[in-house]
Amino acid sequence: MFSNDRNIETIAQLTDAIKRYLGLQTEYVKLDVIEKTVKLFTAITLFVVISLIAVLVTIFLSFALAFAIAPLIGTALAFVVVALIYIAILAVVVVNRKRWIEAPVVRFLANMLMEK
Repeated sequence: MFSNDRNIETIAQLTDAIKRYLGLQTEYVKLDVIEKTVKLFTAITLFVVISLIAVLVTIFLSFALAFAIAPLIGTALAFVVVALIYIAILAVVVVNRKRWIEAPVVRFLANMLMEK
């Protein structure tokens, strides 16, 4: 009563459809992981390149500022003033690190990894 040829064929088709679906889902997950990995790697690479350029620009501007104020207060003291400026900037960044650094990075990673 329950096991005629039509039921067996329908169950076989359902089993094949489930296997195909699971295979496609596995492929989709793999492609999704690859896409997100590539996006993350691209973002990290871009950040590193921009950071290196910013560091070089900052170094040259620091020397320019030190040499610009050197005639007024002396070369050694001019470099100390530039160093103190960087210490003040560092203190401000450390105080605001959660708002300026941690929260945006977490938001960026969450948005990138959670998008469909």
